[in-house]
Amino acid sequence: MSEEVKPRFEFRAFAPGFGIVLEKMRRLARCEKIRESSEHYIVSAQNNENNTKIRDDKMDIKVFVREERGLQQWNPRMKGSFPMKSQMILGEVFPAFGVAAPELKRTEYSLHQYLEEVIRPHPELRVAHVFKRRFAFTVNGCITEHAEIRINGAAIETVAVESTDVPAILEAKKLLGLDEYTNVNYLVAIKRVLGMLPLPE
Repeated sequence: MSEEVKPRFEFRAFAPGFGIVLEKMRRLARCEKIRESSEHYIVSAQNNENNTKIRDDKMDIKVFVREERGLQQWNPRMKGSFPMKSQMILGEVFPAFGVAAPELKRTEYSLHQYLEEVIRPHPELRVAHVFKRRFAFTVNGCITEHAEIRINGAAIETVAVESTDVPAILEAKKLLGLDEYTNVNYLVAIKRVLGMLPLPE
């Protein structure tokens, strides 16, 4: 039997740049991998707890579980591929958005059809195109990354620390000088860029 995968806790910060934090990160660890991806995030005016993204024609929905000591725990809720059956869109995808589903005219949707015919016309949903260039590190035994991202063309950077071990994340945060930053997930950051949530003061 395969071992059950435990959902990780995460601390993530967004800023125009992370100069001192990156200097500390590079002193503590070496970059293990660089990855680039082009993704679509679907954000809903009624939902801040389900993170829905599409990458390589695959949909991934993660649900917020709980917060502990300023960290957020997220758990996979659904994974699906395009083309996608209308039954799955109505039964599994739209409940995550927390908005009424439209009438679907097809029995199956390609990714392009899904975005252009189902999501973009919906008055309470927005599509964000997100390009990511991610640099992977390991700090204090935690998955750590720095990423340069574009959200609908707007440039911003993010640093994240993830693990199932809460004390290890907190120590990694301290080592990296992240204690002065606020934990902000992708869903909130994207909504701020799109004007769906106010910017922090």
